[in-house]
Amino acid sequence: MGMMARMRSLAPWFILLVGGLFVLFMVISDSRVLEFLGSRSQNVGSIDGEDVTYQEYSNLVDRFREQQERSSGQSLDESQMDYFRDQVWDALVIQKLIDKKIEEFGIQITDDEINTAIMGPNPPAFLKQQFTDSTGNFNRQLYDQALRDPRNKEIVLAVEDQIKRQLIQEKLQNYLFASISVSEQETLDKFIQQNTKMKADYIMLDVNRVPDSDVKVTDDDVKKYYDEHLEDYKIDPSRKLKYILFRKIPSLSDSNGVKGNLDAIVSKIKTDTASFKSYVEIYSEQPYKKDTLALSSTPVEVRDLLIKGTKGNVIGPVATTEGYVVYKLVDKVKSKNESVRASHILVKSSGNDADDLKKATDIYNEITKGADFAKTAAAKSQDVSNANKGGDLGWFSKGQMVKEFEEACYKGPVGVVQKPVKTSFGYHIIKVTGKSSEDFVIEKIVNKIQVSGSTLDKLYQDASDFSYIADKNGFESEAKLMKYDVIETPPFKDDAISLPGIGMSAALVNWAFNNSLGDIGVVFRVTSGYVVVMVSDVIKAGYKEFDEVKNGVRSNVFKEKKFEKLISVAKEIRTKLGDRGDKNLAVTIWPNAKVDTTAEFTTFGTIPGVGREFAFSEYTAKGELNKWSQPVKGKNGVYLIYPKYRTQFVQATYDIQKATIKRDLIQQKKNRYYNQWLQDLKKEADIVDNRYLFFR
Repeated sequence: MGMMARMRSLAPWFILLVGGLFVLFMVISDSRVLEFLGSRSQNVGSIDGEDVTYQEYSNLVDRFREQQERSSGQSLDESQMDYFRDQVWDALVIQKLIDKKIEEFGIQITDDEINTAIMGPNPPAFLKQQFTDSTGNFNRQLYDQALRDPRNKEIVLAVEDQIKRQLIQEKLQNYLFASISVSEQETLDKFIQQNTKMKADYIMLDVNRVPDSDVKVTDDDVKKYYDEHLEDYKIDPSRKLKYILFRKIPSLSDSNGVKGNLDAIVSKIKTDTASFKSYVEIYSEQPYKKDTLALSSTPVEVRDLLIKGTKGNVIGPVATTEGYVVYKLVDKVKSKNESVRASHILVKSSGNDADDLKKATDIYNEITKGADFAKTAAAKSQDVSNANKGGDLGWFSKGQMVKEFEEACYKGPVGVVQKPVKTSFGYHIIKVTGKSSEDFVIEKIVNKIQVSGSTLDKLYQDASDFSYIADKNGFESEAKLMKYDVIETPPFKDDAISLPGIGMSAALVNWAFNNSLGDIGVVFRVTSGYVVVMVSDVIKAGYKEFDEVKNGVRSNVFKEKKFEKLISVAKEIRTKLGDRGDKNLAVTIWPNAKVDTTAEFTTFGTIPGVGREFAFSEYTAKGELNKWSQPVKGKNGVYLIYPKYRTQFVQATYDIQKATIKRDLIQQKKNRYYNQWLQDLKKEADIVDNRYLFFR
C-alpha cells in the first residue's frame, strides 16, 4: 500500500480528531487553557527556568546574522543557517547563565565607576582614539566637550552601556581568577622545555615485537586487570538512533530544467554574432577563462565530442561532475603527450599462470576468428568495472595504467587486437580504439544542477508523511514497506557535536536525550537533507560487563605482560652495558632491539626516530649525561637512554624571558579555567531546547 493510501486509511480518525478539537476550542475559548497553549507555542526553549521566546531568539539570530555578514562581506546561505542558529543559541545560553552568576556573586557597577572610567585620567582606548591626531596627541578638551554636548546624548548612553558591560566582565574575571597563579618552578620548567636542546643514544625494545607465545595470560589475570581498571570501562549515558535519511539530491526535473535552459542558450549562441565570452559572463556560474587542456584533463563525458569536433564548434550541454557544461572548441593544438583509448578483456590471475594464459589465448583466438570484441568482453572479461561497456577503458595518458599495459597500448596500432599481455592483474587482450596527439583550447558555460525549492518541498513532505505514518504503525515496519534504508548510529553522548552518517545537529542530539526508547521524532533538517529518527537504544551510566570486554581486556593484559618481559630484558642489557657500554651489545641479547641515535630535539616536540614519547624526553632532559639509564617505560616499548648532551641553562636568558613566560602561563591557566567554568555551568543548568519544532 502506498504512503498516501495508508494515510487515507487513517482519514476517518483524523477527521474525528479535528472535529473534536474544533468543539473543544468553542467550549474553552474563554478559558486559560488557550493561554497556556499559546504561551507554550511561542517558546523555543528555556534556560534555568527562564523562557526564551521565538521572537527573542529570532531577533537575536537576525542581529548576529547582520553583524556576521557585515564583518565578512558575505551572505550566509540557508545551508549554513542551522549551524549558525546553533552558535547563536549557545551564545544566548552562556550569556544568560553568566548573567545569573553575576547576580549570584553580587557583582554591580555604580554610576560613579562608569563616570570615572569615561571621565578619568585614562579614558577607554576605543574612545580616546577618536580624539587622537596623527602625531599621537590626545585632545582632552575636545573629548570632554564632545561628551557634554547634548546632541551626543544617545551616543554617550550607548558608550556608558558598553563601559558597564566591560567593567562587569572585568569584575567577574577578577572574581574567578583571584586564586590563579604561576610558581617560579612552573616558569622555570617551561623555559627549560622551550629552550633545552638535547641528543641521545638509545636502545628500544618494541612491545609489538614480542610474540603472544612468549607470555602467559590466565583468566584470573584478565579478571584481575578488569577489576583494577574498572574506570577504563565506564559507560556514560548515551543514545542510539535508527534513522532514515531523505537525501538532498537534484531530481530529474531539476536536471532537465538546467539542461533545457542551456539548450535554449546554445540555440541562441549559434544564431548570434555576440562573442561566446559575453554569454559566459551572463550565464555561467564560473568566471570566464580560456584553457588549453590535455584530453586526459577533460571530463570523460566530453572527450569523444572534442576529438570529433572542429574549430569553432559549440558542444553540449554535457552532464559532468561540475554540472551541465556548454563548451566552445576554440582551437586544437599539437600536444606534447599522446592520449590513447583502449578496450580490454581481463583474465584475472588465479595463481596458475599456465591455466590463465591458456584461457586468455583461447579468447584471443575466438576474436581473431571473427567474434565481436565488445560482446566477448561483456560475456568473458573479469574486469567488472567495464565489461558491460565492451571492455572500454576510455581515454588515458601515460602514467595512468600499469607499465606493461601502457606500453602495449602506446605501441599497438589502432583497431588491432593484441595477443595476451601479462600484468600484476592477470592477462589482458587489448584493442586500441583511438589515439590523439592534440590539446584543446576551450571556453565554457557551467551551470550546477541545484536542488530546486519544489524538490526540497517534496522531500520534506515525503519525510513528514513517513514520520506521521511510522508513529502510528511502527518505524521499521513502515520503512520496510516503503523500501527505505534504516541506518543505526553508534552510541553517542549528550555533548556529541556530530552524528556519524547524519552530521552536525545539536537539536537532534538534544531531542534524543529528551525522549524515550521507541519515540519517533519530527522531521529534522540536516546538511544532507531531511532525517526521521527513532530512539533505538537508551544506555544508562555504569560499567561495561566483563564478558562484553573480555577480549579487549585480554589484549591489554598481554601488552602489560610483554612490558614486564621487556623491562626484565632491558635490565639484563643494562647490567651487561654498565654505565658507558657500546649500545650495539643489545642485539646480542635481544635481536629485535632497535639501536640508534636521535637527532637534536627539545622536550616540546617530536623526537626524531622515536616519535612523541614524553617519558623519553623527560629522562633525556633530567638524566645524568653520558651514562645509560635504567629501563624507561614508554608508550610503545621500553628504552635504555644515554643522554649525550643538552644545552646549558643560561640564567641571563631566563631572566629576559621569565616575565613573558609567566604572563603566557597565567593567561593559559585563565583560559582553561574559564572554558571549564563555562562547560560546568552548562552541565549544571536546566536547558530545554525545542528549536527543532520551529526551524525545519
